[in-house]
Amino acid sequence: MADEASFRVGLRVPDVSEAARFYQGFGFEPIGAISGLDGSTVMAVLRRGELQLLVDALAGMPFPDSDRERITQIGPRGLGVVIGIEVDDVNATAVYCSSAGCTITTSPVDAPWGERYFECLDPYDYAWKFFELLPDPPTDGLTAARDSWFA
Repeated sequence: MADEASFRVGLRVPDVSEAARFYQGFGFEPIGAISGLDGSTVMAVLRRGELQLLVDALAGMPFPDSDRERITQIGPRGLGVVIGIEVDDVNATAVYCSSAGCTITTSPVDAPWGERYFECLDPYDYAWKFFELLPDPPTDGLTAARDSWFA
């Protein structure tokens, strides 16, 4: 790939083709794919701006046999990580996510630190935060966040 993205995130899923179609609903464009020996897709490369998404098969990839690999296959995957991306329309993205089988964990809300956002778990148990900046954000978003959480 001649034009590599600045940021890359890899996600492991049971069905790469299905997941790649799902992530295209987040605005990712397909760049390429690799098929396994049985012809099924074992890796799909998608891109959205400077973020490259590598969607890998949960099984069938030539990852080394290790404790980490066995734990990854058992799951849950992605614990403690939230992938955040800016979108043009938080509400429309929330509707897509809800209709596509995501679990909405935070409904769309205007945050005091200057963004409208929602959070969800996708059908593969990865956490996402989608946001759009509000027209008049505070000059100190960190203070606004702290005050919102601890006031």
